[in-house]
Amino acid sequence: MKRLVGWIQGFALALGGPGLFLIGFLDSSFLSFPEVNDLLVIVMVTQHKERLLYYNLMATLGSVAGCLALYYIARRGGEAFMRKRFKAHHVEGGLKLFQKYGLLVVVVPALLPPPAPFKIFVLLAGVAAIPVWQFTTAIFIARFVRYGGEGLLAVFYGERAAAFLQAHAKEASLWLSGIALVLGLTWVLFSRRRRNRLEGASGGE
Repeated sequence: MKRLVGWIQGFALALGGPGLFLIGFLDSSFLSFPEVNDLLVIVMVTQHKERLLYYNLMATLGSVAGCLALYYIARRGGEAFMRKRFKAHHVEGGLKLFQKYGLLVVVVPALLPPPAPFKIFVLLAGVAAIPVWQFTTAIFIARFVRYGGEGLLAVFYGERAAAFLQAHAKEASLWLSGIALVLGLTWVLFSRRRRNRLEGASGGE
């Protein structure tokens, strides 16, 4: 398995930006390559600091595309699809989280590095029929922040950024969780204000 992952890393590295997109798509959909894209972003940005934004976008867009693939599969299959693959209480618990916290349920795990569970929440977003534009926006922002942060570390620390992240994984997770919480609360407040404004407008007619 290590050989395969090593070969995939080398292949993606040779492709550059498209390699980040490909690994991001596969890792967020049908396969699993934990931390591969995170490491690739660091290595590529270290070699070409001026391409930070480009590499960040390619990794982010690949992940968004992969998440959308899972989202549509789950949306089409519905709750029955999930119950065949996960325990009933996990599915029910996840759906309750979506009802209570909305998109924050996918934003937090999208920000956090492995081994934080992620794909089950992507699938549940499809089952819960979260509007696709909201889902896409949430995943894009979360992944862009995550890969962008890693890219910035690479600008300042080079390939040592990977060792830094591994040594401070807990601290990084706490910071990212804090960012996710702020983003989530901002989104909730914005959504409530928008809904209240629309209700007020319709009530005044």
